[in-house]
Amino acid sequence: MKTYQEFFQQFLLLYRPFEHHLNIELGKHDLYRAQWSTLYYLANNGSATLVELAQYQQVEKPTVTRIVSRLEELRYIEPIQSKDRREKPMQLTGLGRKVYADVRISVDRFEQDILEGVSEARQKEAIGVMKEIRNNLISKEPLK
Repeated sequence: MKTYQEFFQQFLLLYRPFEHHLNIELGKHDLYRAQWSTLYYLANNGSATLVELAQYQQVEKPTVTRIVSRLEELRYIEPIQSKDRREKPMQLTGLGRKVYADVRISVDRFEQDILEGVSEARQKEAIGVMKEIRNNLISKEPLK
């Protein structure tokens, strides 16, 4: 097996169990991965439009609209006034910030547990590799 083939095979073997176990952790907070990704982005970027959230998660805008609608129902996020009504920027509410902080504790514990024995240097190297691959992938295919 060629190195690149094994690389992506290992990636696929990691991705599904990671997402499954992450969803178990998030389920304890009545969330799932796509909702968590949205909360994460807003917590770390302040606000975002639906288009920005769709680009970040590499999903279609209707998918983001459903995620955002559910998070609004839960009162975790809210729209910000904008001159252009089509943009609809969103931000975390006070409750959303509290939920994010609570869930962050659970996710941190989970992520630290599964990275046991992997040095910080190796983690940083892997982060760099993943960023390069993502950039290569995104630059080859126009967003929908």
